[in-house]
Amino acid sequence: MRILLVEDHEALRGLIAGHLGGRGFAIDAVASAEDARSALAAAAYDALILDLGLPDADGMEILREVRGRKADPLPTLILTARDGLEDRVRGLNAGADDYIVKPFDLTELEARLRAVLRRPGRAMPCPSPAAR
Repeated sequence: MRILLVEDHEALRGLIAGHLGGRGFAIDAVASAEDARSALAAAAYDALILDLGLPDADGMEILREVRGRKADPLPTLILTARDGLEDRVRGLNAGADDYIVKPFDLTELEARLRAVLRRPGRAMPCPSPAAR
């Protein structure tokens, strides 16, 4: 499964990429909206993990662009420090499949990613009993 991770905090980006990469995901990790747009134009992804606080744009712009595409809806998890109820509702109503507030646990992020990938039309099988 190929995942695009858009996170501007270098250390956090590395932790997430390392954790998910160690669990069999292929991770393309970028730090800006511009790099996210380039990656989305160049490759097909199975899911997007998107920070909202990017240095060159609000991540909600990227979400709107992704949701504006007619072909293949890309499962998207928002990963942000914006923890207000209004922020969470806005993100989910804008089309995010899940909304995760920082700080978070890497195992929960992985579980939520697997959950959105298991939804109908996706290719992720249920984890083995040992992984539960």
